[in-house]
Amino acid sequence: MNHRTLGKTGFSISEISLGTWQVGGKWGEPFSPANADRILDAAVDAGINFIDTADVYGDGDAESEKAVGRLVRRCAGERIYVATKCGRRIQPHTNEAYQPAALRGFVEDSLRNMQLDTLDLVQLHCPPPAVYYRPEIFELFDRLKDEGKIQNLGVSVEKVEEGLKAIEFPNVTTLQVIFNMFRQRPAELLFPEAARRKVGLIVRVPLASGLLTGKFSTQTTFAPDDHRHFNRDGAAFDQGETFSGVDYETGLAAVEELKKVLPGPASLAQSALRWVLMFPEVSCVIPGASRPEQLVSNIQTERMPALTAAQMTAVRAIYDRHIRPQVQQRW
Repeated sequence: MNHRTLGKTGFSISEISLGTWQVGGKWGEPFSPANADRILDAAVDAGINFIDTADVYGDGDAESEKAVGRLVRRCAGERIYVATKCGRRIQPHTNEAYQPAALRGFVEDSLRNMQLDTLDLVQLHCPPPAVYYRPEIFELFDRLKDEGKIQNLGVSVEKVEEGLKAIEFPNVTTLQVIFNMFRQRPAELLFPEAARRKVGLIVRVPLASGLLTGKFSTQTTFAPDDHRHFNRDGAAFDQGETFSGVDYETGLAAVEELKKVLPGPASLAQSALRWVLMFPEVSCVIPGASRPEQLVSNIQTERMPALTAAQMTAVRAIYDRHIRPQVQQRW
């Protein structure tokens, strides 16, 4: 497994790591502690040492955090970096409801959920835009660090503009952002600025909610409790989290073109992950997995050669032709 440095944290982390939204639910499958343990164990066995979770993954019971905590205890002799998120439990999710006392409580809840003494990384979980203009919110995490409850602060964002604002705060060490072949704007301005400030970049939704696996069609159906069914128009949370905000049929058409420019023994999913890792500013990519077999497939990306300049140009052209008009200025 190749490693990269996670910005100012100094952590040396696996460039392919694991996001646990799928472990916790909202992907059409009920939560299973045994399945979660199998996925997490397979991740560590494959060389993954960075796990991203959140206090809202797991049907309101923080099941994903609890599973990650079990993993850390099972692997007491190995260094596993744990990143979680806080803020999305605030309902309604408004700027006014973001208060230091509430966020402190969420961090302490996460420590209890995972039975840990300190958290390697806590990320604000896609806060409302006005929060980025409130220094007292960011200062709270300096106090939590002084108290030994956290080691680092990061921010998970929806929009490029939010990311640029977040990294103006010197205690922000990482930025988590959607970036994939269907969401290319972050590389244009955000990536160079993050690199200049030594902010680590964690890439989520690298497969555009599965569109970039190449396995979906117009006949594919999703369960009612799968966000790819109920959130296509942003009814439950930011539309950009589902299929990267791309219209489903448009995405399918673009995928067919991608298959022509990225042929070979590797799957389209592996090519999509390799594409993300072509950007040196990226610290790691965190694809999810509903089953251990999916994780194993993701890890095989490590064996792939770099994409050629011609392939990178072709992917950009497909984005410009099909996807750019829908997403470029929105996120």
